[in-house]
Amino acid sequence: MKKSIVTLFTITTLVVSLTSCKNKAKEADTKEAEAVAQTEATAEKYTANVSESTIEWKGFKPTGTHFGTISLENGVLNLQDGKINSGTFLIDMNSITVLDMPEDDENHAKLTGHLKSDDFFHVEKHPSAAFEITGLSEVEGKTMLSGNLTLKETKNNVTFPVTVTNTDGAVTLTSETFTIDRSKWNVKYGSKSFFDDLGDKFINDDIELKITVKATKS
Repeated sequence: MKKSIVTLFTITTLVVSLTSCKNKAKEADTKEAEAVAQTEATAEKYTANVSESTIEWKGFKPTGTHFGTISLENGVLNLQDGKINSGTFLIDMNSITVLDMPEDDENHAKLTGHLKSDDFFHVEKHPSAAFEITGLSEVEGKTMLSGNLTLKETKNNVTFPVTVTNTDGAVTLTSETFTIDRSKWNVKYGSKSFFDDLGDKFINDDIELKITVKATKS
C-alpha cells in the first residue's frame, strides 16, 4: 500500500511538472550583451507612465506555480519617424508582488521576502534591474524587440515579440508572453543548473514574463 501511494505521488508530481512545462511560453532568444541603440538628435522622447506600466511574472516548480507583478521605476522611449529606435528602463525590484495568494496568508510574506532575499534577486544590494533597447526588427510578420537586461550585475541580450501602438501622443508597447532562463543571470536558488541533489525540490529555471509599457510624449 505504501509503495502504491509513493508511486501515485510520483506520477502526480510528474504530470503537474509536464503540464506546467507544456503551458510555458517560448524562451526569449538570449545572447551576450550588445551595443545599445543610439538616440537620433531629431527623435521624439516619450516618458513611461509607471502607474500604467507593469511586468507580469510567473515561476514554476513541480507542485505548481507562483505569479505576480513588478513595477517600473522609470523609463524612456525614443521615436524616430513614429517608430521606436531606442529607450531605457529601470525596474524597481523592491516592487515585486505575489498575487496567487492572499496578503494575509503568512506564506505570502514568506515568498515575497524570499524573492527579495539574496537567494533570488537580493534587492537590498540590487534594488534596480535595467533594460536598454539595442534594436527592433521584423521577423515573419512580428516586431521583435531586442535589449540588454541587467539583473544582479549580470547582463544578457534578449529578443522577444512585441506590439507597438502610437496614438495621439501616447505609445503602448506590449510583449507577447515569453520566458527567460534565470540561471543565465546567476539566480541560483533551487536550480538544477547549479545543484544536482534537489530531487523534486527544484524550482524551474524559466521565469515567464509579459511586459506592458505606456508612455506619453514629453
